[in-house]
Amino acid sequence: MLRATGVLLLSCLAASGVAGEPGDLPIPFPQRWTPPALSSDQYESSPVFSPDGRELFFFRAPPSFDRYRLLTSQCEGGRWRAPREPAFAGAADALETDPAYSHDGTWLYYASDRANKDDLDIWRVQRHADGRFGEPERLPAPVNSPQTELLPRPLPDGRLLFGSHRPGGVGRRDLYIATPHVDGSWDVAPLPAPVNTAADEYEADLARDGRVLVVVANRGTRSHLYVYDLDGDAWRERGRVPARDDVFQVGPLLSPDGRRLLFAQADGEASGEFFLVDLAPGADMAWPPACGDGRADQPRSSTTGENPP
Repeated sequence: MLRATGVLLLSCLAASGVAGEPGDLPIPFPQRWTPPALSSDQYESSPVFSPDGRELFFFRAPPSFDRYRLLTSQCEGGRWRAPREPAFAGAADALETDPAYSHDGTWLYYASDRANKDDLDIWRVQRHADGRFGEPERLPAPVNSPQTELLPRPLPDGRLLFGSHRPGGVGRRDLYIATPHVDGSWDVAPLPAPVNTAADEYEADLARDGRVLVVVANRGTRSHLYVYDLDGDAWRERGRVPARDDVFQVGPLLSPDGRRLLFAQADGEASGEFFLVDLAPGADMAWPPACGDGRADQPRSSTTGENPP
């Protein structure tokens, strides 16, 4: 009887456009959000907004997913403009990905292999008061390691959340917190269980109040999004975001209140797009930032697509 009731509940949720896979959160399915000027036949991922909401950074990769380049778009004339590479971009053959603003907007963090070919490290570049960027600087060890570092997320208190393939973790890749000191040194520690597991956790974003965490993890055949809540001093898994099971999801960005989530997944042949989902009731509907009155950037709703390479 209980099993029959459960099957009936899942059927009702699926019919109403709400998650139906075991372990999925009982929330509506994500909808495509990508502004038209940013959409292409390639894979767009990891969107982030400047504190004033007038600038958007992301990265684009070809269908082969073997080259990543940072791009930026400005909100001008009521719409997002065609993206271009930033002034601080590395050489054309450099991999550059995973942007993130500091909370005051004075630094932009990202991952690049400009110093060590095919080894992504965490870099940052200062944003001056006149809007221009300075010279990029590579963060020191132990933030960076001889292995790959991914998706740096600077926190309001100065710490840095990121993923790494370095040895000594509990899984294939793990999530870490780096804490800076006044002398310029850093301490790095892995996030505790149940966030890091024997599987593969490698990207994450933390809400501004530090109480909601979204993790990209491959715990089977593909990478999906898992939501955690801080319960006292420990993390408790809330469930999986009900995105498509047949493709991976990456590049999470939480709204400041932790109730909405932007991320990337496949949407059409050889294309990845930004998708938006409400994680909890009462979300701030003004986020993500609208450019102008919002009509010029009206997102298209879609759940179709193929698995990118």
